[in-house]
Amino acid sequence: MKTIDLPEVLEVKDIQMFLGIGRSQAYKLVKSNYFHAVTVGKRILVSKKSFLSWFEGNLQETEII
Repeated sequence: MKTIDLPEVLEVKDIQMFLGIGRSQAYKLVKSNYFHAVTVGKRILVSKKSFLSWFEGNLQETEII
């Protein structure tokens, strides 16, 4: 799967398929807070932009004011 094939809003199964990991590993990753995830009902959703920023190592550290 290529990054262009990913939908704009990812579900856990999309992340699982993209990374080639198991279901439980995908859920652990999504719950790890490495990227922003939202729970809507029973679904966990992740923006493609947020996920790819993490995947490519482009995370921005938050500044403490």
